[in-house]
Amino acid sequence: MAASASTPHTTDFPAEGRCSYYVEKKKRFCRMVVAAGKRFCGEHAGAAEEENARKRILCPLDPKHTVYEDQLAKHLKKCNSREKPKPDFFIQDINAGLKDETEIPEQLVPISSLSEEQLENLIKKLRKASEGLNSTLKDQIMSHPALHDALNDPKNGDSATKHLKQQASILGNIEKLKLLGPRRCFVEFGAGKGKLSHWVDIALKDAEKVHFILVEKVTTRFKVDGKHRKKNSVFERLQIDIQHLCLNKIPLLSKEKLPVVGIGKHLCGVATGSLLLKKRRK
Repeated sequence: MAASASTPHTTDFPAEGRCSYYVEKKKRFCRMVVAAGKRFCGEHAGAAEEENARKRILCPLDPKHTVYEDQLAKHLKKCNSREKPKPDFFIQDINAGLKDETEIPEQLVPISSLSEEQLENLIKKLRKASEGLNSTLKDQIMSHPALHDALNDPKNGDSATKHLKQQASILGNIEKLKLLGPRRCFVEFGAGKGKLSHWVDIALKDAEKVHFILVEKVTTRFKVDGKHRKKNSVFERLQIDIQHLCLNKIPLLSKEKLPVVGIGKHLCGVATGSLLLKKRRK
């Protein structure tokens, strides 16, 4: 990451008690809290002259963060990415599809490596396999009044506006399908910070007996679901890969027996950009 720790690139200064490391990519200072008497957070401590003698390395469990080499053993015992006991709703590969070894190719190859003839044969096979399917997709770009004020906030940048429009469209589609209502459980797949569930909760106002289950594979910072304290809304976060998630064994779902609405704004992998809308009754 290209960044400068010593000379700010803007006229701003780091907030009091916050890291003095300037993140060039984000055009701002790091917002992590620093220890008393320090200028940099643990992640960027290597930028401080007094810390140069100690080497920081990538965490072997999650290369998205670093750790002091001489504290690696201690860090591995408490790292958020360490192996944890599996909950009851973890069932290995339950959503991975059938694994028929006779149908799995010995070696997967990228489409870009296929010859023109091989690519044409693949297209023919796909067209034949999809015959009779209603595969015409129609854009359903909508909006929802719950996001009206947020969408018209003059402080929004291009990125914030884009995400708000997507969330408003998803809410509009959920409402059109008559899935936005009380006495149900919304399961957000690939929840990230939980903003989609946040707006669903806002849209439902004081609807009774509404539960939210936020499913995310990795540890997420700046989560918004922790801010919700409404009496009629319950938020629960599950850190698990969807590949191994068994909804029937989630205690809240098995206990409450509520209809389930599956939602998602962005799922990494083959489901990237998908919108899941599904209702299940027991």
